[in-house]
Amino acid sequence: MPNPNAKPKHCRRPRRRHRGDPARNELVASSLESAQQCLFTQDYGTAFVHYLLVLNLAPMFKDFARESFRFTLFKWAEELESVGRLQELFDCYEQALELFPADEVILNSMGEHLFRMGFRDEAAGHFHKALKIKPDYAEARENFYRVANWLVERWHFLMLNDHRRNLKYQQAIQKAVKSGCTTVLDIGTGTGILGMCAKKAGAAEVYACELSKTMYELACEVLNANGMQSDIKILHMKSLEMEVPKDIPYRVSLVVTETVDAGLFGEGIIESLIHAWHHLLLPPQRDEKDSEGQSSTGRVIPAGATVFGMAVKCPEIRRHHRLCVTEVGGLSMAAAGELHSPVSCSSESNESVEPYTTERLSRLPGGYTALTEPFTALNIDFNNVQELEGLSSREVQEIRLPVTQEGELDALAVWFQLHLDEENTLSTGPQEDTCWEQAIYPVHSFILKPQDELVVEVSCRDAYLRLRSLAVLRDGHEIPFEKREDEDPHDSRNPAPNPEAELCSALACLQTDQSQTTHFCVLECSEMALLNNQDYHLSFSRAIAKLVSQLNIKCQNQERECGPGADADVSNLLYMLDVSEGFSLLSLIAASKGHVKAFSSVEKSKQQEVLKRLACARNIPEQHLEFWLNNLEDEQGMLKRPSREKLWSAIILDCVETCGLIRQKLMEKASLARYGLFVPDYRCLLEDGGRIFPEKIVVQGCLVESDTLLLESAVQGSEPTLGFNIAPFINQFTVPVHVFLDFSTLECKHLSDSVELFVLDLMNSNANYTNRDVKVQATSAGRITAIPFWYHIYLDQEISVSTFSPNSHWKQAAVVLQQPLMVQAGDWVCLAVRLHKSTISVSKTICDIKSDVVR
Repeated sequence: MPNPNAKPKHCRRPRRRHRGDPARNELVASSLESAQQCLFTQDYGTAFVHYLLVLNLAPMFKDFARESFRFTLFKWAEELESVGRLQELFDCYEQALELFPADEVILNSMGEHLFRMGFRDEAAGHFHKALKIKPDYAEARENFYRVANWLVERWHFLMLNDHRRNLKYQQAIQKAVKSGCTTVLDIGTGTGILGMCAKKAGAAEVYACELSKTMYELACEVLNANGMQSDIKILHMKSLEMEVPKDIPYRVSLVVTETVDAGLFGEGIIESLIHAWHHLLLPPQRDEKDSEGQSSTGRVIPAGATVFGMAVKCPEIRRHHRLCVTEVGGLSMAAAGELHSPVSCSSESNESVEPYTTERLSRLPGGYTALTEPFTALNIDFNNVQELEGLSSREVQEIRLPVTQEGELDALAVWFQLHLDEENTLSTGPQEDTCWEQAIYPVHSFILKPQDELVVEVSCRDAYLRLRSLAVLRDGHEIPFEKREDEDPHDSRNPAPNPEAELCSALACLQTDQSQTTHFCVLECSEMALLNNQDYHLSFSRAIAKLVSQLNIKCQNQERECGPGADADVSNLLYMLDVSEGFSLLSLIAASKGHVKAFSSVEKSKQQEVLKRLACARNIPEQHLEFWLNNLEDEQGMLKRPSREKLWSAIILDCVETCGLIRQKLMEKASLARYGLFVPDYRCLLEDGGRIFPEKIVVQGCLVESDTLLLESAVQGSEPTLGFNIAPFINQFTVPVHVFLDFSTLECKHLSDSVELFVLDLMNSNANYTNRDVKVQATSAGRITAIPFWYHIYLDQEISVSTFSPNSHWKQAAVVLQQPLMVQAGDWVCLAVRLHKSTISVSKTICDIKSDVVR
């Protein structure tokens, strides 16, 4: 007989009671019906609440309702994100994960939201969990690769593979520790390699700090793997927040750091060292005869740096930072105003612009030409706190540089020599075999000649190194740059002012901002390069003109057959939509063909003003150019009919990202369009004879051997990292596809001719496939380490552009094989190419021996 006082066991008894509770069952049934009704009316928030109630009261419905619950969650999350209710969004995902803690789709979706909002560490954690649950989940793997590029930038691999750099640091640290610096702080420890060097050299106590959560956790793993977890105390915080004795027990005698960027000061080394000298380091050695010894004084590695620079001519830099053409696709650019990149050579601080960009000069297509000898721009002593504190207030320095080579001035290139101590130095110069890039300061265009002197200003406002060219001294006369921006007699690209264009520009100015007297607009570097890509715009101009001609002939034939109809001036305009990302002139090129109403997806007001001025100068009627996004509440609803009565004559898609990858969800856009509900493909939005531009993309590729790509993609064993076991941990963040590649300058050995890897048909989604086997014959013996790829973009059957042309604004990409494949000349290699949601992956086979998927 059961004990009436015993507590019920938490097994099946409560569930049986739930099944027998009519009120509960009725509530579950009505809530489930209400959830489904709310889905039908697109009331996703209410539907989500009903589903939560159903699944909490009746967990047995989880499998039945999982798909509908996911759909509801994702739709409701989209609405919450669109109105900025982010806390509610994450609350919903947490409630969903309480119900479905092992649902890889929900984990991946929450990771996507986190990544878009800048929470990259947290996003990576969710993608990683999703992959643990389902290792072959392609969306989560692709997302993890994407976030890995943010969390562990590619320079980490190059730096750790730079054995010479690592050895120099190790030698300087060993020397300091042996001289008495036995307490060490590693600021910005990364993988922990410098801290481990200090401990291995015999330091009594080693501390380290790292701000990035991902790198902090990685460093902890590395210390454990190398048996130093109890020897080095690592803190997840900025050094600026550290205090004695709260975080470390007392001041240390040595700080080691490499918190420098290509411009030396961009990672905040000045601020962190000033704080360290005041709060974390022992006082510096007063002089060489200081008898107290190293143990009672502090020092820094690196001890200081010397900054060098030179003036260069470089067409590749030029076309990424200023307009180099007078016409784009047949449109005069005279009325555009001043267009420039976000990189400014101004001596004043401005949050909207960057003082410099970075490039590896030795790898730029077309190379560069030095127009002056290298000059010393600055010296800095990191062991002198007064010098560090006075850096921002240093007197602005003017340097005169004798010109040694005739050529067009495009930039000042800057590098530095890092003085680790009196004996060990590292150089980031363009001729060095180093992991470093150089800092690039684009300057005003001017033709320099031998015997000229270039006047350069060097300053350090806000602890940023700033360089700009002021003037040229020629034949005893000074030619200032600030006064000759639009009147350089040597620059044939600056045409004489067009009075009509100036009038239109002034009128456009009055319509937009009457207080503005100078028209200027900032474009991204990739957008400037796009404007300078004449082949691209001329090809689109030809293809659009051809389509307009064909449709006009068709319309004329219909009028002859049907007789004169209603007013054709407006009703028969051809409607064309450009959904390109960022700044694009393609809508304006379409409108310039006559009888076309073009819709642009340009969103920024300054960029819209540029298009309006250009349209006015071209006499394009104002009503023939509209900004499509201005009329849309939801950007995701971009692809729909222009009106209930009209269809598109052309839809222009932005297919390839500047980095060299197919744009995300391209094929979904090319096969689905929304008009109330999703419909099979774009032809539902296109009039008879209308087109999608481009109609087809052909992926080309080849086999290469490139040690450079291996070094930039993963740490190659323990030898470059001085025997420390780091590679397995940092290589977790290896991504299989290397982007932003300049294939024309890549150090590599070609092992095959180029071949067609894949074809994407945007006009006929039924003609596409998801997998393709491609046989490639090796033309030379070697190790296949990578498969670079690029695209031929067909606007129609006759007109195409290539992303691998010399003036292309696109870079290339490459699949990197972490397990290289040996081939002999004549061998056949089978590449299994797969397309999944616009993402291309490749695996390889040879002689019927299968290898791992390398994507």
